[in-house]
Amino acid sequence: MQDCIDKLEASGDYRIIKRFTPVTTYHEANEANKRIGIFLDTETTGLDPDSDKVIELAMVPFEFDAAGRIYRILPEYNGLNDPHMPIPEIAKQITGITDEMVKGQSIDFAAVKKMLSEAAIVIAHNARFDRPFCEDLLEDFKDISWACSIADINWNEEGIEGVKLEFLAYKYGFFFEGHRATIDCQAGIEILSRPLPESGELSLKRLLDTARQTNIRLWAEGSPFEKKDELKKRNYRWSAGDNGKRKAWYKDILENELEEEMMYLNEHIYTRAIDALPMDKFNAMLRYSRRL
Repeated sequence: MQDCIDKLEASGDYRIIKRFTPVTTYHEANEANKRIGIFLDTETTGLDPDSDKVIELAMVPFEFDAAGRIYRILPEYNGLNDPHMPIPEIAKQITGITDEMVKGQSIDFAAVKKMLSEAAIVIAHNARFDRPFCEDLLEDFKDISWACSIADINWNEEGIEGVKLEFLAYKYGFFFEGHRATIDCQAGIEILSRPLPESGELSLKRLLDTARQTNIRLWAEGSPFEKKDELKKRNYRWSAGDNGKRKAWYKDILENELEEEMMYLNEHIYTRAIDALPMDKFNAMLRYSRRL
């Protein structure tokens, strides 16, 4: 079988991808100092944490070291959760989870608390989505660092233009049946165990380095209305001023990018020189949280 695969791929006309089989150990134990990370995924009734509910929570803990090497995969947690509302048809189609499956089910918060107490970081593939839902479920999700396997790795810089989990898996030569929480977590860990295609750096190492950095949320207060499209192109987001937040365009940048961003705003957005703008500093303890 492998000879046939090698011949097909050597021709340059074929690429073979394999079905993903969850792994229990990536590196053998050694003397390196190890910490525990958790790859987390939720399935929900919709996209709005204010009105939608979690219907499945999966947490797959794993050992890692400072170099980004992954060691053992530890016992996972997976729980269904009754949202006490009908699951919308679109959510059923995406997740395969039905009202009958979740009826009377609830998340084991004691088990979740224990796993979080032993971990150093939670990773999600789109933490901006998962973290608000998890923080509404349990306060303990607020007291741990978070990272995102989409936003904390510059995939485009590594020659990969898509960031969906299934597409990244394809780029790394495997496929899996997605949209159930546990298999998504296991596939995410598999991707983090691999080297990045251009730099060769381990994906997890790059993610951890990004997660350790301090960000600044820069508020472009008082920017001219007619510049809104240009700000959008620069990846600024609009805050409508709800819940006491500022009403302005904002962008999250790294500390060392502040000078460059201020130069851009002064040259392209503001009609007069701006010496300073409101800003909020944050790190992985707040990143991707709605509390920011």
